[in-house]
Amino acid sequence: MEALSDYQKIELIHGNEYAMSPATIKHIIVQRNLSGIIWNFLRGKRCQVFAEAEVIFDENIHLIPDLLVVCNKEKIKKNFIQGAPDFIVEVLSPSTKRRDMTVKKDIYEKYGVKEYWLINPKDESIEVYLLNEGKYQLDNIYHNFDEEDWAALTEKEKSEQQLSLKISLYDDLEILVKDIFE
Repeated sequence: MEALSDYQKIELIHGNEYAMSPATIKHIIVQRNLSGIIWNFLRGKRCQVFAEAEVIFDENIHLIPDLLVVCNKEKIKKNFIQGAPDFIVEVLSPSTKRRDMTVKKDIYEKYGVKEYWLINPKDESIEVYLLNEGKYQLDNIYHNFDEEDWAALTEKEKSEQQLSLKISLYDDLEILVKDIFE
């Protein structure tokens, strides 16, 4: 067990090192579910999905997103991804939430990550940001509703909810929000 306790994931942001805390079980479940859905869809296609692969943006910025998709095979090296992935997901944790929502979002935007999802496992929501003319724009916020919360909505509120979402790279991959959080 000592070997596991010594293992640390470290991110490098503007030359400063940040140790990452171990993920909660809910975090791991969300990451696993979404990774599995995307992996099954991408089988036989040119893009690949990775969980917790190190991404080197430049010599002072090395990040470890929870999930990412890379479509340019030249970016995939033996031990890391060199350059911006096409799609990144961060599953929020109390210790990294602020950094994921600000500093890392700014880095992903600057380096041209086309789509960025912030998944909050606590309130079961997903914020989707799309890169438009070099700037992220909030595309939508999706929520997973339990039966009680769904029943409390008016018919108008229910009609306004989107219970599935798509990765902008693929029109034919529709993901049910509930499948991410189950």
